[in-house]
Amino acid sequence: MGRLQLTFACGDYDRTRALEDGSVRADGIDLTYLQLPVEETFFRMMRHREFDVAEMSLSTYVASLDSGPAPFVALPVFTSRMFRHGGIYVHTDAGIDSPADLRGKLVGTPEFQLTAGVWIRGILAEYHGVPVDSVTYLTGGQESPGRIEKYAVDTALDVVPIAPGHALSEMLASGDIDALYTPRVPSSFRRRDPRIKRLFPDVVAAEKNYYATTGIFPIMHVVVIRRDIYERHPWAAQSLYKACVLARDDAYARIDDSSALRFMEPWLIQQLEQTRELLGPDYWSYGLEANRKALDVFLRYHHEQGLSSQLRLPEDLFAPEAVESFVI
Repeated sequence: MGRLQLTFACGDYDRTRALEDGSVRADGIDLTYLQLPVEETFFRMMRHREFDVAEMSLSTYVASLDSGPAPFVALPVFTSRMFRHGGIYVHTDAGIDSPADLRGKLVGTPEFQLTAGVWIRGILAEYHGVPVDSVTYLTGGQESPGRIEKYAVDTALDVVPIAPGHALSEMLASGDIDALYTPRVPSSFRRRDPRIKRLFPDVVAAEKNYYATTGIFPIMHVVVIRRDIYERHPWAAQSLYKACVLARDDAYARIDDSSALRFMEPWLIQQLEQTRELLGPDYWSYGLEANRKALDVFLRYHHEQGLSSQLRLPEDLFAPEAVESFVI
C-alpha cells in the first residue's frame, strides 16, 4: 500500500516550515502543503471542505461540533497563539479612556465568532468590568465591504451587520463606530490616523500582567482533519500530530541561532529570553494537558457568548489517537 496523499492548508509559520519544505514527514503520509492566508483557508475549509487537513479558527471548530456528525476532527496542535489586548482599538473622541468606558458603545468586529473576539470579550468581561451584553456589536469587512460570518451565529447578544458599502477600519476613523475588536491591525491605525488609539497604551505590560494573573497564553487556531478522512484512516491523527510536534521543535531550535537573525527583529534573542523567563521553555506548547486551562476558559467564554449550545470539555475537541501515546 502506498503512502496516504493529503492536502494541508496552513499559514506561513516557522513552526510548520519543516512540513512545508519536507524536512519533517508524517509517518505514512505525503503532504501537499498549501500556504494560504488564514481567512482564505478558514472560508474554503468551512464552506466547501476543500482540504484534507487545515488550520482552523478554534472558535469556528468548536461551533462546528454543534452540527452532528461534526465535519472535522481536531488535533491538539495550535498553529496560532496570541495575546489579544493589543487588538482593541478606539476612536479618540468616543470617551473611552479605560476598558469600563466601552459599556454602551458601538463596537465593530469583522465576524462575531472570531476566536480573537471571543477572547477579547471574555477577558474584558472577566477582568475589566465590561459585560459581554453591555455593548452593541457591528460586523462586516474590516478593510473591504461584504465580509460575512462563515456560519450562522445564533446569539441573544446585540449583533448587527454594517450597511453595504462600508468597512470597519474607515468607520472607526470617522467615528461611526466607537471601537474595534480585531485580530488584524486596521489600516487606519497603521497609517497613524490620529483619531485612533489602542485601548491599552502599553499592550505588552497589559498582556504580561494577564499571563502573570492567569497563566494563559490564548490559543487561536487548531489543526483539523476532515471527518471522512479521519474515519477511513484514524492512524493519520497520530502521524500528523507527531509530525507537527517535530516541526514545532525544529522551529524552537532554529530561532535560537544568534549567528544571523532569522527574523527582522533586532532584539529577537533578548525577547526570546524574556519570553522563556515568563512563559517557560515550552512556551508554544501542543497537546491537551499542557493547555487544559486555556481550553477550559475558552470553551466557557464560547458558550457564555452564545456560540456553542453546550459547555464542552477540552477532551471533547480532539481525536483520541492524538492525545495519548505509547510508553516504553
